[in-house]
Amino acid sequence: MSDTPDTVTVAGEDGAVRLDRWFKRHYPALSHSRLERLLRTGRIRVDGKRARAGDRVAPGQAIRIPPLDEMTAPAPAPQVLRQVSSGEEAMLRDAVLHRDDAVIVLNKPPGLAVQGGSGTERHLDGMLDALRFGSEVRPRLVHRLDKETSGVLVLARTVAAAAFLTRAFRDKTTRKTYWAIVVGLPKLRQGRIDLPLAKLPGHEGERVRADAEEGKRAITYYHVVESVGSQASWLALLPVTGRTHQLRAHCAAIGTPILGDAKYGIAAAHLTGVPDAKRLHLHARSVSIPHPLGDTLRVTAPLPRHMRRSWEFFGFPDDIADPFADLSP
Repeated sequence: MSDTPDTVTVAGEDGAVRLDRWFKRHYPALSHSRLERLLRTGRIRVDGKRARAGDRVAPGQAIRIPPLDEMTAPAPAPQVLRQVSSGEEAMLRDAVLHRDDAVIVLNKPPGLAVQGGSGTERHLDGMLDALRFGSEVRPRLVHRLDKETSGVLVLARTVAAAAFLTRAFRDKTTRKTYWAIVVGLPKLRQGRIDLPLAKLPGHEGERVRADAEEGKRAITYYHVVESVGSQASWLALLPVTGRTHQLRAHCAAIGTPILGDAKYGIAAAHLTGVPDAKRLHLHARSVSIPHPLGDTLRVTAPLPRHMRRSWEFFGFPDDIADPFADLSP
């Protein structure tokens, strides 16, 4: 094999993905420990710069790869194997909140995984051909939502738009507001949660914990919109950072787990008598993001059915003014 490093451009079908997952997809025989060693020594670089395994890469970025032995030769490009049913196509198209030449915004339904994983065969990433709308280019993911979280999800329709939108999320020029019902009432009606989060090892799916020493900084602003005594509260949430399960872990950490969140709230996350109390009550309500073609795109997503029922049960109003309008995180 040649001793000359190779440069591979992240393809459009890869979407925005963690660097270690990109290597797992294209170089499956390259062990994680060896990948970490190559990254530490700077032999693997992204756009000419040192990178870490957890960094996200986007279509159009260049990955410098040193000579590897035959055992770590690149795997064939991944193919979309499953056929999208007519029902799935109709469901996705009904979920479109905004569409133009560069961007699609969906109201992702709860229960639909964004990307595949162990034991996850049905996921949005595998259905994106249904959202071509006549384009030769397949839409690309530029960020994620948890499987059970509903609401605004932004897709790019071109390689250039994918790179632009990924930078917008990475550089925090995007503003996403979430709505949640939590069990209990925070001590302060509004506040800032600054609590580092670290991923837990194990085989039970993604999970994080508060860890001041090893965790990555995670910041969330919250505002109590309405409350039912001290039983339950409607929170508006504004994450400044985008850590895995950040809002769920932060709400649980201040003593008010999100209703239906068995992972972080356990039994405390349920309320007897509340409809759909075992379903997660977390919704990505709105997004404000620079548009690849200029100006700012603002989109709001209606609540899913189970959360609408809970809003009616508690007598919460249908809408509110943005409680974070004057906030500069």
